[in-house]
Amino acid sequence: MYEKFGQFIDGKWQQSESGQTYDVINPATEEVLGKASKANSKDVEKALKSAQKGLEIWRNTPPWERAKVIRKIADLIRQRMDIISKWLTLEVGKPLHEGPGEIGGAADIFEWNSEETKRIYGETLQSRFPNTRIHIYYQPVGVVAALIPWNFPIILASRKISTALAAGCSVIVKPDVITPGCVMELVDICREAGVPPGVVNLLSGDPAEISDLLLSSDIVKKVSITGSTRVGKLILKKAADKVQRVTMELSGHSPFIVFDDVDVDKVTDMAITAKFRNNGQVCISPNRFYIHKKKKDEFTDKLVSKVKKLKIGNGMDKDVILGPLTTRKRLEEIETLVEKTKKEGAEVLCGGKRPAGFNKGYYYEPTVFDNVQDNFTIIREEPFGPLVPLLTFSDFDEVVARANNHELGLCSYVYTNNMEKAHRCTELMETGCVALNTPAVAVAEAPFGGIKQTGYGREGGSQAIKDYLNIKYTHFGISY
Repeated sequence: MYEKFGQFIDGKWQQSESGQTYDVINPATEEVLGKASKANSKDVEKALKSAQKGLEIWRNTPPWERAKVIRKIADLIRQRMDIISKWLTLEVGKPLHEGPGEIGGAADIFEWNSEETKRIYGETLQSRFPNTRIHIYYQPVGVVAALIPWNFPIILASRKISTALAAGCSVIVKPDVITPGCVMELVDICREAGVPPGVVNLLSGDPAEISDLLLSSDIVKKVSITGSTRVGKLILKKAADKVQRVTMELSGHSPFIVFDDVDVDKVTDMAITAKFRNNGQVCISPNRFYIHKKKKDEFTDKLVSKVKKLKIGNGMDKDVILGPLTTRKRLEEIETLVEKTKKEGAEVLCGGKRPAGFNKGYYYEPTVFDNVQDNFTIIREEPFGPLVPLLTFSDFDEVVARANNHELGLCSYVYTNNMEKAHRCTELMETGCVALNTPAVAVAEAPFGGIKQTGYGREGGSQAIKDYLNIKYTHFGISY
């Protein structure tokens, strides 16, 4: 499956200098999908030189020409939806029906940034002096290192690649070893769309080794990472040595607040959509469910009933809602967290174990807990799996304070038909994003990102491109 790819350097697919490979595992069957090329230090050096050369070509390409290429990438992504969906199912484990959502979102991001390319506006300020003028303009920051996680490899790679291209930067993409094929397919689309050699490069192999080499280079001027807070802090420390600009979207632990004036049937449907997308392996997945005490019993009964009906299986099979977790490590971590949550005093209302009848694959039942307290481990640490801890509240100020009492601040979910509560609650949430009466959060036209230890910088919207541009100010004397 990976033979036609490898490392993408200077506009060409090539095998690594060492010829080494690594196995990529299908999480649904635990079978080896294939052997992907493993980069070494020589490959990294080649990619850095390639990106440096590509930068000079791309930064001098007129914005309207860049926009045409970026828009073509969007069109090709939509045309390859079936192919990319299969990659996502085989490598990530998500059901086929989830693929079009991620892939369509990726295409939208490229389309959006194709337009942003044309709108990198400068500014002229009125000078305090009659014989001078002040001009402010923007220039590409330089070579970008894009570090891609495994859970949404297409859409997260697209955010970084498209924004870099729009700004006039070149980029070196490092996919996770768990999902290299997805990102390789995307990079190949960039090649086909006419991105010049050296502008987009890809290095596949050991994440820590490649990241260290990229961040230690004087060529890389910006790093964009989506990952855990733990890894983000390590990257930030390394980037500090070269004073590289960093965009970081890290861990999340989103509260899901349900007030007492809602249609519970509708809200439980939205809870399932938000929680079980990619089996809960989502940075914006709701992980703390605060239900008003007047609606707690009704919400619990309806949620559990619906969760029990979710079909588990290989994402290639029809009507499957929950595929496997993506790695054995993730499965084992979920099992450990479930046992700890039970020991801390929670009651398992459904799930809590591996499903029967699956001899292979990293499957785990969707699990709902009751009698959860704010000090439980599952409330403090990101579960990153199909786990639903239920808590109750009775007072507006109380639930806002509890929801905000966390070091992570990516997303919040709020459900109410009271407009005063809606406005007050969304304004008070200490998160970068708020979903009010909807399970949808990330869209191409809106700035996505978090605060606190979730990181900084934004991806999406008109704000994102600013993180890929240097600001230059010139004071012009017009007479001497």
